[in-house]
Amino acid sequence: MSLIITDDGSHSFISSTFGEAYHSRHGAITESQHVFIEAGLIPALATKSDLHLLEIGLGTGLNALLTAIHGIPEQKSIHYTAFEKYPVTLEDATRLNYITNLQAEEWASFFEDLHRCSWDEDANLHEYFTLHKIKADFTTLSVTDKYDLIYMDAFAPNAQSAFWEQPFTDQLAAALKPGGTIVTYCAKGSFKRALKSAGLEVEGLPGPPGKREMTRARKV
Repeated sequence: MSLIITDDGSHSFISSTFGEAYHSRHGAITESQHVFIEAGLIPALATKSDLHLLEIGLGTGLNALLTAIHGIPEQKSIHYTAFEKYPVTLEDATRLNYITNLQAEEWASFFEDLHRCSWDEDANLHEYFTLHKIKADFTTLSVTDKYDLIYMDAFAPNAQSAFWEQPFTDQLAAALKPGGTIVTYCAKGSFKRALKSAGLEVEGLPGPPGKREMTRARKV
């Protein structure tokens, strides 16, 4: 797995399986902050004191780390479930410069713990943050009305096309509670049409640097 430095100075990896970067080359932290935290987490926490969140693609753990950094100080319980078939090792995770880049040394042990903790069981990483990592393909997702928020962060459609099309978008929609939302960096037209076909309200939002648009969808 090759380490790269993105334009905001934060690290990402190039997947040895897919040949794709885990994050935008225009800025890993910048992208995650814009797409998943500002457009997803912050609005959700404004209305929820007990948040059930699903991430499709745990990857480097950056989204989980940022979620903890922003969510835990709100003293609201976050139940974070993440699917990942190709986990980043703890050794590789310690190569990443997120803690230094964010000037968040107090979160260093949390970041290591999220990579170190066991798979397929709850890990209480903080009083307000429980992580449940699932080492499996996304297609095993088969829950209904469970999540308030979904981070759709699989590799891009050119690498993992099935996860940006029906029937998988139907599975995502089914996993949302009424009023729940999906946020993602992807703004591909066919993906947005698939979300609409799944019964979701879809909106395009300004994207992070390097992308004109991102997508947010809501289950009515």
